[in-house]
Amino acid sequence: MANTLFILLSLLLLSQYAHSESEAPKPTIISGHALSLYGSAKYDEGFTHFDWVNPNAPKGGTLRLMGFGTFDSLNPYTLKGTSPFNTPGLFMYEFSELNEPLMAGTGSYASSADEVQTAYGLIAQTIRYPDNYAWVEYDIRNEARFHDGHPIDAEDVVYSFYTLIEKGHPRYQQSLLDVDSVAAIDTDTVRFTLKSGAAKQAIFRTGELPVLPKHFWESKDFETSSEVTPLLSGPYKIGKVDIGSSITLERVPDFWGKDLNVYQGRFNFDQVRFDFYRDQSIAFEAFKSDEFDIFYDYTAKNWAQGYDFPALNSGKVIKEAIPHSIPSGTQGFFFNTRRDLFSDRRVRQALSHLFDFEWTNAALFHNAYTRNLSYFPNSRYASSGLPSEAELALLGPFKTQLPASVFNKEFGFEQSKGDGNIRKKMRAAMNLLKEAGWKLDGKQLIHTETGKPFEFEFIYRQAGLKRIILPFIKNLERVGIKANPRLVESAQYKARLDNFDFDMMTFVLSQGNAPSYEQRDYYHSDLVDVEGSFNYAGINNPAIDALIAQLLLVTSEREVITIMHALDRVLLNEHYIVPNWHIGVHRVAYWDRFERLPEPLPYKLGVENWWAK
Repeated sequence: MANTLFILLSLLLLSQYAHSESEAPKPTIISGHALSLYGSAKYDEGFTHFDWVNPNAPKGGTLRLMGFGTFDSLNPYTLKGTSPFNTPGLFMYEFSELNEPLMAGTGSYASSADEVQTAYGLIAQTIRYPDNYAWVEYDIRNEARFHDGHPIDAEDVVYSFYTLIEKGHPRYQQSLLDVDSVAAIDTDTVRFTLKSGAAKQAIFRTGELPVLPKHFWESKDFETSSEVTPLLSGPYKIGKVDIGSSITLERVPDFWGKDLNVYQGRFNFDQVRFDFYRDQSIAFEAFKSDEFDIFYDYTAKNWAQGYDFPALNSGKVIKEAIPHSIPSGTQGFFFNTRRDLFSDRRVRQALSHLFDFEWTNAALFHNAYTRNLSYFPNSRYASSGLPSEAELALLGPFKTQLPASVFNKEFGFEQSKGDGNIRKKMRAAMNLLKEAGWKLDGKQLIHTETGKPFEFEFIYRQAGLKRIILPFIKNLERVGIKANPRLVESAQYKARLDNFDFDMMTFVLSQGNAPSYEQRDYYHSDLVDVEGSFNYAGINNPAIDALIAQLLLVTSEREVITIMHALDRVLLNEHYIVPNWHIGVHRVAYWDRFERLPEPLPYKLGVENWWAK
């Protein structure tokens, strides 16, 4: 009887389980040519070309560009060394030694000019995923080839993933954090299995994975082969290289993707040569002497006063301020909060008071810039005014851990009259320093407990920044702080930043139209001690960690904006940087031997779409 009862109960439970399983909704499988985070992709399947190119642009000619600093590697994917692509500013031209990814439009390769967070198939012909984001599959184009003719297949994608997370730069471990495993379903299909709780953003990161040639790299040491000329698959191959000085990219005539819609009207030059300069002023003189074709001017003084030369006056050189809608980067003087000297928020806030932007803008910048009052200037993610109810709901759980100003005060700095008189700002700074345990002893600021003087090193890598840094340092001296400026050459600068070997430095963290995993790399506590991470300030803040975690889960643009506003407020009020300035135009001068579409592009400069006359 007991056995019969047990069997009946078991059958009943199995029946109920089977019934509940049959009622569980199966995920909907989404398949297509594109992926968009917000709504639908602008360009339907079968589109012929993007609106922001001339599909009939002729091929030919040579484009000569300027690189800044130097390079000692041709591998852009490792922590060791500096490749051309990883030198300052070169990314905006979009000619590089990067490998093609599965999708184009987001990430570092072939970014979109008119859409926010939308990607189209490149090496991948089709993308397929369930609406619960448990996995994503890519079907690889049959015609996709590396430059040696070897087909690109699923095993190359698998190899690329595991090579980059195991041997590549730490940023790949972070951007692919939600990937559990990668496997080849067959020769032309690869599946990324995502971790539980992964959001749609994780799919974008898989599509941005650069596809490396397994047959090329498996016999080489990926981490140390810095001068090996890598095998690529894109419109250009690497030609002549003079390590540290120049690199020439050569267009591949039989490039497999030359008829692909995402490549129409783009990458039109037969050769693209980069010559590297260590000083902007020397580079500008070289540009005026027709040593290269385009000069992107970062210096307001030079833009205002430096263009009275024969070639410009005769019309051979064109000078343009091209408007754009690109979010400005997080630019500032970064405190290293790992140092005891800068571990106190009040100290960081005090030093921020002593940067006189109004005088700097008037005296040095010809009033060309706007002060950054956000980590995300020139974008809809910049906070302003007091926090909204939705922001307060996000910030509420951390109210006791955050400065009161996050909740009840609009962020800003006391403005000076621009005449160099900063007595009011100095009083505010001294009050904060006194609260933090510092006092003036004659003309020197010392700590009341240790008796140590307030002294630190300020490193920078562009000689032109000295004229901006020195007035700030002079203001610090007025309250007894000694800051020692030090110009550091590019390779050493990178090494010191990779190892967080600095007190204060200057930097710009790139920001895009759809914030995602890069915010984790910039500000998350997990990255505080990871060599090569971009958490330069050493931020270790539970509220910031929680906001970033929520950011990576949402798919509504409204939710993203709310979270970013809240994140911005915390970052600003913790004073991890002294915010700098921004401008909403490209300041570009170029020799009149090129053509381009007349309308400016919202989200990029678009030099890769220009063509020779």
